[in-house]
Parts: sequence; C-alpha cells; structure tokens
Amino acid sequence: MRAVYPGSFDPLSNGHLDVIRRASKIFDEVHVLISTNVHKNPTFTVSERLEMIKKVVKDMKNVKVISTNELTVSYAKKNNINVIIRGLRNYTDYESEYQLAQFNQDIYPEIETLLMFPNPKNQFVSSSSIRELLAFNVDINKYVPTEIACEIYKKYKEKQ
Repeated sequence: MRAVYPGSFDPLSNGHLDVIRRASKIFDEVHVLISTNVHKNPTFTVSERLEMIKKVVKDMKNVKVISTNELTVSYAKKNNINVIIRGLRNYTDYESEYQLAQFNQDIYPEIETLLMFPNPKNQFVSSSSIRELLAFNVDINKYVPTEIACEIYKKYKEKQ
C-alpha cells in the first residue's frame, strides 16, 4: 500500500521527519509531496526543499520526494494512492485537518486520511515556529534534521 504525506516543509522539521520515518515503516511506499500553499510565501524554493528532504531521507528506500502544483487529492488519485498522511499536533490542527479530509473524500471517495501524532518532544514544533526562532537568532538545531541545519541557517543569513 502507498501513501502520500503532503506539506510545504519550509523548512523540514524533526516533527515532519518523525512522521516520515514512522510512515515508511507502515507503508510500502511513501510519497513526501511538497505542495504549493497559496496562503504561504515560502522561504526556500521548491528545488531547495526537494534537495534538503532527499538528503534527509536518502536511507529510506521506500520514500520518494516529489513536488506538485496540484491538489494533494488530485495527485493521489492520479497516482493510485489511497492514503493521505497528515500530522496532528493539537486541537487547532484537528479542526482544519477534519475539514480538509472531508473535502478530499468528497473529491476522491476512495481516499482515506491517516492522522499521525508527533513524538511528544516535537508536538510544538512547526516550520513557522522555526522561522520565527531564526528571525531572533535562536538556536534551532534540536528542531531540524542535522543534515540540513547549515543550509537553513545559511538561507536565513542571506535574507537578513
């Protein structure tokens, strides 16, 4: 069985990586899908995010890293994927994820949404909180994969 784990991953956090690792043990194939969010202005280009995530998951042979400009549910349908994985950190996430799952199932009735809770140490970590910490020169090393921390710091130094 195959699943897709969509997100903007701007940048990838240890919480994201935790979900990817666990999903790769459950599913035969996991597509990490960098998708466009019309409400976000990304810091990293799609190609930068693709390369960073590929670097982090290179030892997970059943994980593919892909980008798209289409809806996740459309990508899933086109690729015969019946499970969308979503990370759920708190009750606020639940409300939006519930609504999204209902839309997805209406568009593609065969799709199931699997909500995965992060490891408790990553429960409060989000890409936006990492970006905010960087803006105030706070050490982010415990929140992002070590393989890409230097690239994240470098990008933020360039933006200043």
